[in-house]
Amino acid sequence: MTERNLEKAALRGEPSYIWRAGQQRRLEMIEEAAEERIKGLILENGCGVGMYVEKLLPFGGTVFGLEFDFERTLEAGRRNPGIVNAAGESLPYPASVFDLILSHEVLEHVADDRRAVQEMVRVLKGGGRAVIFVPNIGYPFETHGIYWKGRYKFGNIPLVNYLPRLLRDKLAPHVRVYTEGDLANLFDGLPVKFSERTIIFGAYDNLIARFGAFGKILRAALQFLERTPLK
Repeated sequence: MTERNLEKAALRGEPSYIWRAGQQRRLEMIEEAAEERIKGLILENGCGVGMYVEKLLPFGGTVFGLEFDFERTLEAGRRNPGIVNAAGESLPYPASVFDLILSHEVLEHVADDRRAVQEMVRVLKGGGRAVIFVPNIGYPFETHGIYWKGRYKFGNIPLVNYLPRLLRDKLAPHVRVYTEGDLANLFDGLPVKFSERTIIFGAYDNLIARFGAFGKILRAALQFLERTPLK
């Protein structure tokens, strides 16, 4: 990973470059949550290099993507012409146009997450649905790296999110984490209701590639726990 990519990883996260089991599982969750809306007008708000845009197309809808980073916008545009370079806090679309909006691990990176949520609600049709993934403060690793002594350290850093918020935010000022209440507060006063809120674990594709059976056992155990109070 180059220094330039490290800078992007710190500020904007790393998008999906390879389609693997984890991405496929989340796509199936998106399809289930969207119901018939997946055949309508869709926006992926923060589309990275366009992997989910590409995978949503076969469901029969019209898919648009929005990406803040210009180079990633260009790469996503090679997969789909309906990609625009803009910020989530100021969506370049009229009100009430989209049946479905996907925001996949984006809100934690934007400058103003409340404003970004307001914009999604503005462009969503009545009866439309937003599917939103954000990092949970209870997860035992900070997957976006930290700043230590003024330098960015990329990687999965354990227990950072268990620290007091003030200290945690000094180590990871570039990315937010959310409690259930934090996320609910972003929608306070807006004309929406929550259809479902849940916690999911990753697919651990990298661990499986590296450790084989151990990674598969870990994935199976944690994804089983998703269906229990221990999630």
